Amino acid sequence: MGGSIHVAAVVALVLVGCSGLCLGADRLGARECEQLGFTGLALCSDCNALAEFVKDQELVEDCRKCCTEDSDDSISKLTFSGAIIEVCMRKLVFYPEVVGFLEEDKDDFPYVEARYVYGSPPKLIMLDDKGDQKETIRIDNWKREHIRQFLKEKVKPVKSDS
Repeated sequence: MGGSIHVAAVVALVLVGCSGLCLGADRLGARECEQLGFTGLALCSDCNALAEFVKDQELVEDCRKCCTEDSDDSISKLTFSGAIIEVCMRKLVFYPEVVGFLEEDKDDFPYVEARYVYGSPPKLIMLDDKGDQKETIRIDNWKREHIRQFLKEKVKPVKSDS
């Protein structure tokens, strides 16, 4: 009988500990989010947009663990003035979809620059109208058409009349 009380106490302790962990499991820390590639997707509406472009449920769930709720609905319409696709030239062989975009689609997006940085995983660096970096989004597993759609949706270059 004493053994079963001990087992019950251990199970209760595990359940109490898990309840705290399980509540915390809904959100990931900044370091875990960065390792998953969500350094710039701060708004949950961005995760909803991601879900439209990338049909990977696990990726979308990870995004939702790293996002914050939108405080104003207009924020979900956030756009950028330009973008940089950054990738390591040596790693390109592992990302045929990114290569396809760079070789065949990039010219359709004059406001997108390709930057080759040693050791960099493929990512989109989103820029404001001053050319300052605002968000960074990993695109390791994105399809070429998803990159195109995302850029069409999120990048609205500022028209200059000069």
